[in-house]
Amino acid sequence: MIQIDMSAAKRESFGKGAMRRLRGTGNTPAILYGNDKEVMPLQLETNSFLKNLFQINRKNAVVNLSINGGDTRHVIVKEIQTDPVDDSLVHADFHEIDLQKTCDFTVAIEFSGKAKGEDVGGEVTVHNAKIMLTGTPLEIPDVITVDVSGLDVGDVVLLKDVAIPENVKMASSDSRVCVEVISANAAAAAAAAAENRADAADAADAAAALESEAVSADDATENSDEAESSDS
Repeated sequence: MIQIDMSAAKRESFGKGAMRRLRGTGNTPAILYGNDKEVMPLQLETNSFLKNLFQINRKNAVVNLSINGGDTRHVIVKEIQTDPVDDSLVHADFHEIDLQKTCDFTVAIEFSGKAKGEDVGGEVTVHNAKIMLTGTPLEIPDVITVDVSGLDVGDVVLLKDVAIPENVKMASSDSRVCVEVISANAAAAAAAAAENRADAADAADAAAALESEAVSADDATENSDEAESSDS
């Protein structure tokens, strides 16, 4: 797992108004928790924090977080909250970890090469692009690469076939399909089946909407009748 250094300061301001003013000064409010320690409110310089996030690029990473220029904690970025309108940073959650303890991590799978089955009309179908691994943080890879270039039509790669580092264990079910090369006919059939399922779901949603409208109309009629009866 990659490591990256970041800096933060303890935060003394709280509340929505204070957080808004903090962001206005170019800082992002954050919180640190985990490892059986007290929750610590933090703030980070937004531009520097953004550069670090781009460097991590949503991969697993151990952040060496220096607080007030002194105390350094080993953490992972647990959650990033952004503004739904302009995508600006709103808040960050950091989770402190023990580098000596094993833990489960979800690792992305990247696929390289062109399957030889594609040359005869086959199609590469990815079923699982992530894998759960157990190990100490620094032994967990930031990404797993699977080479599909040797796969022909009908070939399947299960998760148990995926190469992982020696000192980590697979927490995912190793019998699950990772990737396969299917024939053009099978690909067309799968696409048609998916389209049929989508059409059936749309039809069910439409029927539910009509039923809801009918119930609402009946309720309105009943209320109107009751009102007229009351008036009379």
